Amino acid sequence: MRNRFDRQLEELNNEMISMGVQISQAIGYAINALLSQNVEKAKEAIAYDQEIDQKEREIESLCLKLLLSQQPVARDLRQISAALKMITDMERVGDHAADISEIALHLSGEPYISHLGHIEQMAKLTSVMVLDCMQAFVDRDMEKAKDIIKRDDQVDELFMNVRSDLIDLIHQNPQNGSQAADLLMIAKYFERIGDHATNIAEWVMFSITGSHKSADAVNAAQSSAQNE
Repeated sequence: MRNRFDRQLEELNNEMISMGVQISQAIGYAINALLSQNVEKAKEAIAYDQEIDQKEREIESLCLKLLLSQQPVARDLRQISAALKMITDMERVGDHAADISEIALHLSGEPYISHLGHIEQMAKLTSVMVLDCMQAFVDRDMEKAKDIIKRDDQVDELFMNVRSDLIDLIHQNPQNGSQAADLLMIAKYFERIGDHATNIAEWVMFSITGSHKSADAVNAAQSSAQNE
């Protein structure tokens, strides 16, 4: 019985890696559609979100099967519970990639007012963060999870660079305002993807330690209230 359960846990790990690859690809499709201003690429990137949604449902079904058909020990329960939390953030990353592609589609017919170097860096960084989250989950790698969380500061810094550059362009020419707003929204979506990667990394840490900062904060508040 345990051997079957272990095989299903391994299947879960493989499915998580697969979804991580899908998410990374979605980010890549979105930034490629943006940089190339290719309408067909943008449409393909938007449609790809449906595959990510399907993968989320498959993993959710597998997790529920593990919980209902077996009697997981504490470590197994943490792993399954963490996976259920992680796929919610991963699905949101897919949504954001589709949102970026929607804006890329809108911008496909006009020249850009600025070089998109910082936005491209955000895409590359967040894509790697998501893949590393999945590897940290499978390998139970605490240090890698912590490193992912630290990298979110780099994403935030790049967002502020984009914001500053676009504000300067609007000051130079108010007619830049409309496209600047679209590009700032794209940068914001990538910044949110970084936040989701951070959330995922925190759930990876929970799967290893059984401790999560949101639960710890609630427990601390309850303890403080009881002591008053």
